[in-house]
Amino acid sequence: MEVRFKDENLDRLEADPTFTGGNPGIVKAFRKRMQQIRAARNERVFYSQKALRFEKLKGNRKHQHSMRLNDQWRLILEIEGNDPHKTVVVVSIEDYH
Repeated sequence: MEVRFKDENLDRLEADPTFTGGNPGIVKAFRKRMQQIRAARNERVFYSQKALRFEKLKGNRKHQHSMRLNDQWRLILEIEGNDPHKTVVVVSIEDYH
């Protein structure tokens, strides 16, 4: 899938190995998730991988999805467009609890 970032620091976190931006465990999980996102044909792949805990959010975030990084942190995404040209917009990394 195509990927865009709402925050340039997230783009840098994925692309620049010298930019750590915080907790090394979260950074490693983020980079792994980004590889999975880029390799996927569409979001159905994320639903099929139960460990990702990919889910559509509710309320004022009903246009967003979240994906697990670890027990505490989630990657917040927006999915735009239609097959086969969907784009994942990486919004933020958040403490979801």
